[in-house]
Amino acid sequence: MTDRAAQDEDPALDARRVSAILEAVEARDAPRAQSLVGPLHPADAADLLEQISPSERRDLLALLPGLVDGDILSELDEALREEVIANLAPAQLAEAMRELDSDDVVDILEDLDAPQQAAILGTLDLADRAAVEKSMSYPEHSAGRLMQREVVMAPEHWSVGEATDYLREVAHLPDQFYHVLLVDPRMRPTGYATLGRILSSPRDTRLRDILEDSFRTIPATTPEEDVAYLFTQYHLISCPVVDETGRLVGVITIDDAMEVLDDEHEEDMLRLAGVGEASSMSDGALATMRTRLPWLIVNLFTASISAFVISRFEGTITAIVSLAAVMPIVASTGGIGGTQSLAVAVRALATRDLTAANAGRVVRRELVSGLVNGLSLAVILGIGGTLVYGQWKLGLVLGMAMIVNQIVAALGGVLVPLGLERWGLDPALASGTFVTTLTDVMGYLSFLGLATALLL
Repeated sequence: MTDRAAQDEDPALDARRVSAILEAVEARDAPRAQSLVGPLHPADAADLLEQISPSERRDLLALLPGLVDGDILSELDEALREEVIANLAPAQLAEAMRELDSDDVVDILEDLDAPQQAAILGTLDLADRAAVEKSMSYPEHSAGRLMQREVVMAPEHWSVGEATDYLREVAHLPDQFYHVLLVDPRMRPTGYATLGRILSSPRDTRLRDILEDSFRTIPATTPEEDVAYLFTQYHLISCPVVDETGRLVGVITIDDAMEVLDDEHEEDMLRLAGVGEASSMSDGALATMRTRLPWLIVNLFTASISAFVISRFEGTITAIVSLAAVMPIVASTGGIGGTQSLAVAVRALATRDLTAANAGRVVRRELVSGLVNGLSLAVILGIGGTLVYGQWKLGLVLGMAMIVNQIVAALGGVLVPLGLERWGLDPALASGTFVTTLTDVMGYLSFLGLATALLL
């Protein structure tokens, strides 16, 4: 791939571009590497640094020392930021930080250790440093950490013309803003007007006459998952953040709220899989092992419960050897049903669609669903077992056990996360292990118990 071809193509991060960049790095061809990396969007450039190996990453940064700017740094996976920042010269780091809004600086700082935090704070102007340190003083994962301090505001008595003149003359505006906030003399927000309403209204229109109905404020100590919920529930684009006295301290925009939603979703999925919320494709083998091994050990003990149940029916299995071949069908199908119910319940809890008010209705729905699914599978499995093994009683046992386990799976998938949340535990963290154990144990117990009662 030539430089011209690379520039003429759509600057997407595909396999050919990555291969060409690594070839340029290996050849120490800085101009070619720059022509390939330069057109990339910051998010794609961050993906590039995450996809290549540590040694290739070091070589690329050494060949292109000015590659990483503030936008790329804010897009980087948390697991890599510390490594990349350590490879940046102080002057380059200072320039990168000056390019970012305060919320992006805080997002980078909170994942670093104290020495690197101090190094970054030392690169900021006094006013910017004070704003960032104020944000860092709020609880972790709170609105105060999520907000940006750069706010476009106006006195509540201003007209559209005065606001427009101000926006044209002010030296610096945030990279992204959607509203002009109105504040009273005590710096308490009283409403906001969208830029579209301002631009389409006559100059003499009072801002207070074109305010949006969606206006609300968020205390700085509000958990960030509650912030994300407010944005989705009330279709917010931005929202002012206030301190304990009601004074304006910052604003949260929709891009930050959606990032929280994405992080929450990713965290739930990783926890359901038992691999830890901090797992990343850029993690090394040792870090990956540390996040997965504890849950594998837990699963080892829970699987021992199933083994114990099976051992209680050794006589039945010895007498009817065919049971050993078909009993995993009941347990595994129950596990799938439990996982389906669990995934829906955990997500509904996260989005607050599943609450104490409608829990009874949801449990009844799952009960009916499990019963119907169990009956449907029982017919198929019962007929199949009868035809394959020539024993209608074995088919009956399979069908009955399937009905029992599907009901257990459906109920367990919703009751386990509900119980964990009521006890103050994260439903996504431990539900999968409990539900899997429940369906395995009940699957083996119901099948082998019914076989013992009806076949011997």
